[in-house]
Amino acid sequence: MILTGWNETMENIRIQISRIARCAQLAMLLEVSATPKPGNIDRDHNYTDTRFEHFLASAVGVYPVLEKAASSKSGAGSLIHEAVIESRRWQKGGNTHFGAFTLLIPLVIAAGKCENTSCLKAQVKKVVRETTVEDAVEFYRAFSEAGVKVKPVGQLDLGDASSIDKTREQGLTLFDLMEISSGYDMIAEEWAHGFHKTFECAASIQDKLGRFGINDAVVLTFMEILSRHKDTFIQTKFNSEKAEQVSVKANEILNKGDICEIRDAIHSFDEELLKAGINPGSTADIIIAGLFVLLFEGVRF
Repeated sequence: MILTGWNETMENIRIQISRIARCAQLAMLLEVSATPKPGNIDRDHNYTDTRFEHFLASAVGVYPVLEKAASSKSGAGSLIHEAVIESRRWQKGGNTHFGAFTLLIPLVIAAGKCENTSCLKAQVKKVVRETTVEDAVEFYRAFSEAGVKVKPVGQLDLGDASSIDKTREQGLTLFDLMEISSGYDMIAEEWAHGFHKTFECAASIQDKLGRFGINDAVVLTFMEILSRHKDTFIQTKFNSEKAEQVSVKANEILNKGDICEIRDAIHSFDEELLKAGINPGSTADIIIAGLFVLLFEGVRF
């Protein structure tokens, strides 16, 4: 009888771990499928070297790492690194989900200890604050593996291999690094400030699901986030002024009416950004994190 109870407990744990991992996987698939998300890859648009299929392969290939994260109590840095490695094993399109993994991994670790959103909010803060120096080192390695482009920022530059030694010398944790970067990076800001935009994103998509399908709910929320925050990807590739221009344009479109009235304007905006090579990748990462929260809550569509 004791053995039977133990087996049932272990099976329930296994089911929960699998459910959490699938929520993260589905979040990545739903985000890349939603169209049009101005400037980003979706089921209707590819870039020259990176295609829709690369994102699908990454989301599917990384599943074992997501399962591992859901059963972990720590190790966010190494898990992000593992996710990047696994992603690249399954596709040749380069960096598809680095920012998403940076948000998803601590959320998935936290979800493994929770049953509701209130707990998730508290646990994810705890997970990131308890990261270590080795987590920071593994994050640097993940960054290098992913081939992410960044602007040089002086000391502790993610693109500078010597930053690993400096990080160890100064005893900086991964959370410390995120705090340092939070003033100019959307993903780092989420770590530093309790994933505020992530949970707002989840609530926004859920609110829209009652009136629209999942595609339009995601597109409208994407536009809202883009209108309120200068996208880090755009600032990195271009400059802060260009990111501000994109946000202003997104806001102008949203103010024209509901989705039926602005659909053509969103399509035109999408074509404009694609032609100029402007991709709001960090905004897409927030969408993925928000979708994960929503799916973890049990929302279906």
